[in-house]
Amino acid sequence: MPSVGAVMSRAQVRNATGDSFFAWEGEVLVVNILGKPGASKDAIGKPKGTQLKVSVTAAPVAGKATDHMVRFLAPQFGVSVADIEVVFGRENVNKQLRIKAPKKLPAVFTQGALDF
Repeated sequence: MPSVGAVMSRAQVRNATGDSFFAWEGEVLVVNILGKPGASKDAIGKPKGTQLKVSVTAAPVAGKATDHMVRFLAPQFGVSVADIEVVFGRENVNKQLRIKAPKKLPAVFTQGALDF
């Protein structure tokens, strides 16, 4: 159980990425996700505002689509499933993930860096 001082309000957690769909907290990558369950294929889409669209084939039943999404995303970031924490939204299309020390990044994370 986290100490009282370590507890963050939901507003603080939601705003962890500012105006982007992702942010770094040390070696942890924080990503806001707009999930699309029941899709024809698993895929990482394009950012939509402050969220990254991620489609998965799993049906949205009792968090199973989120579990499937985490299993799909782990190799995309070069991490194990245990290195991805669902901060909120396990049973919702709006979710936030914390990915510990990703070893690689999908192209959508680096495309914007070339526009500066």
